[in-house]
Amino acid sequence: MADIPVDLVPAPLRAVRTRTAEQFRLGPATALTAESGLADVESWLRAALTAATGLPLHPGTAGAADGIELRQDAALAPEAYRLTVAGRRAVITAGGPAGAFWGAQTLRQLLGPDAYRRAPLRRTGWVLPGCEIEDAPRFGWRGVLLDVSRHFMPKADVLRFLDLMAVHKLNVLHLHLTDDQGWRVEIRRYPRLTEVGSWRERSMVGFRAAERRDDRPHGGYYTQDDLREIVAYAAGRQITVVPEIDLPGHSQAAITAYPELGNTDVVDTASLGVWTDWGVSPHVLHVSDATLRFFEGVLEELLEIFPSEFVHLGGDECPKDQWRESAAAQARIKELGLADEDELQSWFIRHFDHWLADRGRRLIGWDEILEGGLAVATGPKGGAEPDGSGGGAAAGGAGPERSRSRRPARAAVSSWRGYAGGVAAARAGHDVVMCPEQHVYLDHRQAPGDDEPIPVGYVRSLADVYRFEPVPPELDAVAARHVIGTQANLWTEFMDDARDVDYRAFPRLAAFAEVAWSTLPAPAERDLADFERRMTAHYARLDALGVEYRPSGGPHPWQRRPGVVGRPVDGPVPTL
Repeated sequence: MADIPVDLVPAPLRAVRTRTAEQFRLGPATALTAESGLADVESWLRAALTAATGLPLHPGTAGAADGIELRQDAALAPEAYRLTVAGRRAVITAGGPAGAFWGAQTLRQLLGPDAYRRAPLRRTGWVLPGCEIEDAPRFGWRGVLLDVSRHFMPKADVLRFLDLMAVHKLNVLHLHLTDDQGWRVEIRRYPRLTEVGSWRERSMVGFRAAERRDDRPHGGYYTQDDLREIVAYAAGRQITVVPEIDLPGHSQAAITAYPELGNTDVVDTASLGVWTDWGVSPHVLHVSDATLRFFEGVLEELLEIFPSEFVHLGGDECPKDQWRESAAAQARIKELGLADEDELQSWFIRHFDHWLADRGRRLIGWDEILEGGLAVATGPKGGAEPDGSGGGAAAGGAGPERSRSRRPARAAVSSWRGYAGGVAAARAGHDVVMCPEQHVYLDHRQAPGDDEPIPVGYVRSLADVYRFEPVPPELDAVAARHVIGTQANLWTEFMDDARDVDYRAFPRLAAFAEVAWSTLPAPAERDLADFERRMTAHYARLDALGVEYRPSGGPHPWQRRPGVVGRPVDGPVPTL
């Protein structure tokens, strides 16, 4: 990354000035053209730049003397692009629509922060510097988890968040739709999931040690058409939406709606309500055939909404106490010839691993799904070993979208309890998304001290996130190829609206985006000073976008939550 001509975030593979004094000044005569296959990218770029600049950017002919042009080159990887600005032309050449879209994002950065506004502040002075940029991503999965279960985020806020992801060349939205505290997706054959399970009577304020409640009902859900709209909007920005339905734990909202899903021989599940606490509920799914059929029905409707290759089924933090006490669960263990409750959970997950594989999809779950054994899902055609690309693990990969001609591969693992689960999974041949809590949980506090609102977890500053490395050095080359990407997670127990999400996510999500996109040296060798210099320009972009990020000097007064108790972790952050 030598001689970057302007302050791009994330940093490209190569960027140089062609002539320091050369500039392309956009004006009323500037055209915008695209080759066949890039019409959607052309439409997006025209809409974004016309709104900001007031310039018409009318369609023109290829090779126009005054214009921006989008081209395809099959020799480039699907997400790779070249951007050349010379004379009175800017040409983006890409391997496919995704690469063209990321090139368009870079071009927008080159125009300056006002290019991110939704109405023009001026109609002159729009300049692109003469430069040559070559770029491609390190990982095919560059994700963000957005937890809309603990606190519901209205559809308009999700669409806005997708726009912010696109600015940072992030391409997977992991949408956490269900948990103990709320069910957020309409399932037409089971209407009580949203009628009953989508709202709770009150919420905790801060961590449970404070014993505070707000006594305000909280809820909401997305209709299936809402979710189809979100998926289509994301696809227009080259983002895949991966849904998560959490099971067999984190299921109290579902059990409240349909009490027969719970362990009725040990608990009066009919008396349950949607959980008003944070943490892990003891109420988990019963392991009957009826429960399997219920969630197969849920997933049948989910697959009609979400075309993603991967479907996340949680599998984490499943307390086993009710299964130990349940005669029905113990009989199930004996019937299946299982050793214990851990193997019962594994059997439950493997059932849906095979069920999804039979439909051309792949299960992904939190690293607990390794406990008790995680088998290979063979699918209807006998299955196949992963090819090492993970659907786009290498630079310039095609991303995590499903290839319909590819046979189903084994389940993938989201490694959240540090690196160990991901290392074990990769060595066993499972694809891995690295998202260790200690490094990229962005709900965790950004600084020590009392000013941080509801301080949670480890201190993870902007610099800490920038030094995160997704691929552990102990993996050999074969296992390392199973790390298909990385993901930052935003759990919303302590974020009850989009302003709170902005504060926790930014500016750290910009640092994470560079780690996920750019080919960086080892953490100790990364040029933090250069990144911070480029962030000075990037803050102006975030300002233009209306992002209420955490200032480098500490939170604004209105961003603090004085007296609200959090859950800080004492001690050092575990490292590689």
